[in-house]
Amino acid sequence: MRELAELLNGMRSAGVIEEYALFGATAQMRYTEPVATLDAHVLVAAPAPEPLDVLSGVYQYCAARGYTPEGEAVRVGAWPTQFGPVFSPLTREAIEQAEVADFDGIPLRVVRADYLAVIALGTGRAKDFTRILAVLESGSVGREAIAVLAGRHGLASHWDKFLTRFLDD
Repeated sequence: MRELAELLNGMRSAGVIEEYALFGATAQMRYTEPVATLDAHVLVAAPAPEPLDVLSGVYQYCAARGYTPEGEAVRVGAWPTQFGPVFSPLTREAIEQAEVADFDGIPLRVVRADYLAVIALGTGRAKDFTRILAVLESGSVGREAIAVLAGRHGLASHWDKFLTRFLDD
């Protein structure tokens, strides 16, 4: 993970990306017990992206440093890493509000637990519902924080359905 943190911070310093944050299962591990995952997901905001090739600068930067694509990912050390562009106001805000973790003195930006939950809520797959339950159970975020964020991003009805399905006694 240290190698990934160095690569991401290098991309930001070089202006290839404006900002980044680890998200998905690898980000969840900051807040809960370790989870099984095969890859790292990184949300990136690129400066003035080309509409059809938002991530071209990211892949060029990686290739110039010997990190080549393997299917949908780029292997960075032990981690196949998938890069995803900011795709909504929610994910833009998630990057802006990310926490900074420390990996052996190297900063690594990680999406906060409340944003992980609401992004997962919007995606709505079974593994996403499990992620929401895990961050709630860990105490990393409370129901009210998720409700407020979900409401602000038009996902209040999704949250209500989730509560009814999984948390109403």
